[in-house]
Amino acid sequence: MKHRIVVLGAGYAGTNAAGRLARRLHPDDVEITLVNADDDFVERIRLHQLATGQAMRHRPLADALAGTAVRLRTARVTAVDTELRTVRLTDGEINYDTLVYALGSTAARVTGPAHHVASRPAAERLSARLRELTAGSTVLVVGGGLTGIEATTEIAEARPDLHVALAVRGGLGDWLSDKARRHLRRAVTRLAITVHEHTDVERADETGALTTTGERIPADVTVWTAGFATHPIAAETSLRVAATGQIVVDATMRSVSHPEVYAVGDAALAEGPGGKPLRMSCASGGPMAWQAADAIAARLTGRRVPHVPIRYYAQCISLGRHDGIIQMVTADDRAKPSAVVGGPAARVKELICAGAAWGIYHPTVMLPTRRRRLAEPVQASAQAPSSF
Repeated sequence: MKHRIVVLGAGYAGTNAAGRLARRLHPDDVEITLVNADDDFVERIRLHQLATGQAMRHRPLADALAGTAVRLRTARVTAVDTELRTVRLTDGEINYDTLVYALGSTAARVTGPAHHVASRPAAERLSARLRELTAGSTVLVVGGGLTGIEATTEIAEARPDLHVALAVRGGLGDWLSDKARRHLRRAVTRLAITVHEHTDVERADETGALTTTGERIPADVTVWTAGFATHPIAAETSLRVAATGQIVVDATMRSVSHPEVYAVGDAALAEGPGGKPLRMSCASGGPMAWQAADAIAARLTGRRVPHVPIRYYAQCISLGRHDGIIQMVTADDRAKPSAVVGGPAARVKELICAGAAWGIYHPTVMLPTRRRRLAEPVQASAQAPSSF
């Protein structure tokens, strides 16, 4: 029987993993199933654009998987049984011999009503709410990381008739180089954004947000971008997970507690350069997916397991459609003095975003097909011992 590989989640990490596995393993020996709640590939790094009413192209996953022999199953994951090697879905269940867990993350929990841009439905709800606002209304974005900065500047540029504010726990862009930080401050001034620095927001309500010091920041709409949280499914299994709910993996993205399970993207806690965990980002998700797929293929075909250390090169920040920052960073993601800013940075960021989606649909250009046979027949039984 064929060795069953199930990939959960079709974001950047999951789709990359499924496509790469299909090009590394012979379809006569393996059955690869990609499970996703939606039948579209969602460009999550563009959701702040969708929130301001910009059109986002629909990208059917069936088109991305055409010719790969990967099966798409459109269903929501409700539970994973790591003892029986079974995934429960809204429309039934599916068994696996090897599992790639790529369910990603959602917005961190916030007390009170607040919007976010961590999913397409959420971005669409925010878009609808912004359309309801009349001139002079106030929008508050909570969280000064990459997502918060991009959402704030996008809203301010698209709706100059609104009062847009940003609440930052530390200093605005305090992790950036001097050049990038100066440019960021010029951008928020140009867009008339009010910045509340060194402000820790405790909760949101219908009239704005309350800080930990008791200060109230009024707002007609609050957008929460202060961090991400993993889905609780992994924590409900016997997998070893971190306090964040992420699955703890080794350098090949293999679970340290269950060798038949791999985790990639935001769902995985993997050590990066300098011993620091890889951050939740598209920049980490793709390389993690490649690492996992190549390790799975190598182990199943009896080859040496490759390991290419994952490192960072730059942080890309859009500041609306025509401005941006490309902050060069060290391997462990610390800012270097050099940065590209302004229009050139916006064009580079757009090329990176477009290239990430293009790569999902044209994987053979970047990765030639070399489908190898398994080293030995693998028994496909839900209760069979690991084949590794």
